Amino acid sequence: MKISEIRNILKATVLVGDDQLDKTIVAGGGSDLMDDILSSLAEGSVLLTGITTEQVIQTAKVAGIVAVVFVRGKKPNENIIELASSYDMPILLTSYSMFEASGRLYKSTMIMNGEFLCMMIESCSSCLYWKERRQV
Repeated sequence: MKISEIRNILKATVLVGDDQLDKTIVAGGGSDLMDDILSSLAEGSVLLTGITTEQVIQTAKVAGIVAVVFVRGKKPNENIIELASSYDMPILLTSYSMFEASGRLYKSTMIMNGEFLCMMIESCSSCLYWKERRQV
């Protein structure tokens, strides 16, 4: 899925990275806890979060996150936007909640190409997909 498709699905505003909308996202997750991001999201993912601090951008950079979507209409300060820009990390803003944004991306992925893209973090105890993967 391309970042441009995520923007359209989430009716998001691009705050940084208009020139990077053709980047491909391989997976995604939603979390407000930085340790979950580091332990659960694959490199090349999109991160959905409601936390608008520098730590989110720095953690995303370390984890190899391709783009960050701030949910619930929470707009980051200018210094956060500048930091993301210095990392060439696209930042989007949507008014949807994390739950609704995740659901919309999941549903759209199933419709677009029939492949499974779990938008929940691996540590989600109710997710059967991740329970099955851990057993492999």
